[in-house]
Formats: sequence, structure tokens, C-alpha cells
Amino acid sequence: MRVTGSKPDLQTAASALSSGAIHLLRSLGAVDRQAGLTPARLSALSVLVFGGPCTLGALAAAEGVAGPTMTRIVDGLIAEGLAERRPHPIDGRAVSVAATADGDALMRAAQRRRIDALAAAMASLPVAAQREIASSASLLDQLVSAVRAESAGRPVARASGGSRGSGRGGRGSNRQVRLEAARARWAEAADLLTAASRRAEAEPPMVYGSGRASR
Repeated sequence: MRVTGSKPDLQTAASALSSGAIHLLRSLGAVDRQAGLTPARLSALSVLVFGGPCTLGALAAAEGVAGPTMTRIVDGLIAEGLAERRPHPIDGRAVSVAATADGDALMRAAQRRRIDALAAAMASLPVAAQREIASSASLLDQLVSAVRAESAGRPVARASGGSRGSGRGGRGSNRQVRLEAARARWAEAADLLTAASRRAEAEPPMVYGSGRASR
């Protein structure tokens, strides 16, 4: 759904978030490569580690790829000792895919490297900018849920205490003020993240040793 006319601030914020997310993920690519896996394998492993065991079909759906493609990705993870096939706990005819202890350790180490890289980048920004990003970070999960609901054609769940008109203590107008303030923070935070990621891209590339990084 495209928002136009009455909500131009949402278009501005969405544009800034889109650009910021792309540049931020590109900047984190060098950090993720230290895991020694392809992006597809690392992403699939993250689903298994943080989401738990699942069928091959569910994993393919979560990653948005075809079944044969996911089979090749899982086969690669199994060959490296990072995942394994297990009997399904309920359906005896099905098979689940799960991360091994080595896969769990590798993924959590990769997660720590990402968090450390992001924290270091934010620390390089002015304190006021750090506060803007910190105050908006908790809204990311809500935004992700809303995007997924829109993509699936489902109604977006609204937060409790929604607007019920100005006749009930002004709660509706107060909520609108908070929403507008949050949108403004999102736009500014996205611009700041984009600037930080572009500075990171301009720095000389880091050189890592051969083979998988130490855990």
C-alpha cells in the first residue's frame, strides 16, 4: 500500500529507511564474511539458531527461496557440520533441519560481531544522534511485523489504546502526536545511519586471515 497526499512524512521516512537499510547491510557484509559462510547459508543458519528446528519447506518459505535451492543450502551446512537432519517430533514421515552445536556457536559469534560493529559505528556519532537512534531502535520489530502483514495482505495489528476520537480525554490526538514524533525520529535516525554506513564504506577494507574466523 502506497501512502500519498495526506501523509508525505511517511514517504520521506520510508525512503530514508530504505536507503539506510541497504547501505547498512552492505557495510555489515565485511563483518558477516568473517563467519566463512555464503550469505545464503548464514541467513538460513540464523533461522535455525534463533527460530529453532523446522522442516525444509518452512525454512525455504522463511528465506523466500524455492525448495531445491534450500535443499542445496542445507546440504552445504550439513557438509560443514553446522546443521543436521532429524526426525520430525510429530510427523513421523517428515524431517526437521536443526543447527548443530558448532552451527549455534558460529551463528552467535557472527551475531556478536554484528552487534559490536553497530555499537562501534553508533559510538562514533554525536551523543544526540546516538539518543535518536536508541529511542527508535525498539520500533524496528513493529515495523518489520507491519511490512510482513502488508506483504501478506493481512490487516496490520494496531497497538492497544488506539485513537477513539478527541472526545475521550484527548487520547486520540495525543496518540497522533506521539506517532508523528516517532515518524520524525525514524526519518532522522535513518539519515544518521545512512551517513554512518557511507562513511564506513569509504574506509579502507579490513583484511581477514584465510579460513573461517576464530570463534
